[in-house]
Amino acid sequence: MFSLADSLKSGNRGRLRWGSLLCIITCASSLVGCSNRHSGGTAEDPRAMIERLLPRSVHDRAGWAADIYAPFVTLDIRPTPQNVCAVIAVIEQESGFRVNPVVPDLPQIARRALDERAQHAGVPLVLVHSALQLSSSTGRTYNEWIDSARTEKDLSDIFEDFTGKVPLGKTLLARWNPIRTRGPMQVNVAFAEAFVHERPYPYRTEGSIGDELFTRRGSLYFGVAHLLAYPASYVSYLYRFADFNAGQYASRNAAFQNAVAIASGVSLVRDGALLPHEGDEDAPGITELAIQLLARRLNIAQEDIRHALAQGKTKEFEQTSLYQGVFALAERMLRRPLPRAQVPHIELHGPKITRKLTTDWYAHRVHERFAQCQRQPGAD
Repeated sequence: MFSLADSLKSGNRGRLRWGSLLCIITCASSLVGCSNRHSGGTAEDPRAMIERLLPRSVHDRAGWAADIYAPFVTLDIRPTPQNVCAVIAVIEQESGFRVNPVVPDLPQIARRALDERAQHAGVPLVLVHSALQLSSSTGRTYNEWIDSARTEKDLSDIFEDFTGKVPLGKTLLARWNPIRTRGPMQVNVAFAEAFVHERPYPYRTEGSIGDELFTRRGSLYFGVAHLLAYPASYVSYLYRFADFNAGQYASRNAAFQNAVAIASGVSLVRDGALLPHEGDEDAPGITELAIQLLARRLNIAQEDIRHALAQGKTKEFEQTSLYQGVFALAERMLRRPLPRAQVPHIELHGPKITRKLTTDWYAHRVHERFAQCQRQPGAD
């Protein structure tokens, strides 16, 4: 049975005090969204509200409601019907409320991922295919184990075993596992590993944070954090859904890139990435180069441009003279205000993606599910 006293910690105060716990239980605190009430005037238990908003097809409704509610309390986020519907919409889109989703054609995905990694590492494919004939820790060969894989966790376990047991595995797969998004909310492992440095994970674990993402409680905790645990001045949840796919503040940054393109005349892909990805941090990207053309008009030094762009994954970026100056310049040129958020232009790739998908498609698909949840009685 779910126990707040045993399982939860407050995001700001370490452990929940008994006084706070009493407020949560009685729904007397705004933390748990006590504005949600029945028509009779009595407060509705937040978990009951969450359970009511779940799709009818969901099994173990009480368990899902408890594990969705927990991160709201732990992270000090109000479980309003809108916030709850946002989480439900993402879960429904990502996994259909399956904790460990079955992936079609998983053996083919695994072999393709191995071959691609071998080519990237410069390892002959014949060596890789020979290594797959070796016995794994299960007693089966890796080929046999791959053939039996059906879920994301199956494939992750195979790659981790291969990395640890086969010498060639370390060359091929050191710190590389193709299953980078996991669990019912498909949370990125890198995000979860970074987030635990900001807030301690509230549950006891035996494995890694990556392993914890395969659990319902872990994926929902980090999923809610990724979706809602950051301040954003968005006028629509659509942009949070885009950020969930592309990274926090990606929608705000895409709107900033749009303003840069207007002010500089340089054609930019509005992908929300203000600096180059890992490995190319020292070289300026196309967004930074376009801004450098505006440096004199903005009265900003080159080093200050890079310093401001480095804040692109924080709310504070909006307070920089660069952000405000670029929008002011672009709006004077157009003689009209510009949006402060837009869905990034990103084509999605990955071992589990088998058709052409974009962040725009993803964000609007989740928003449709969100709207459907909002149409339920008592969700407004």
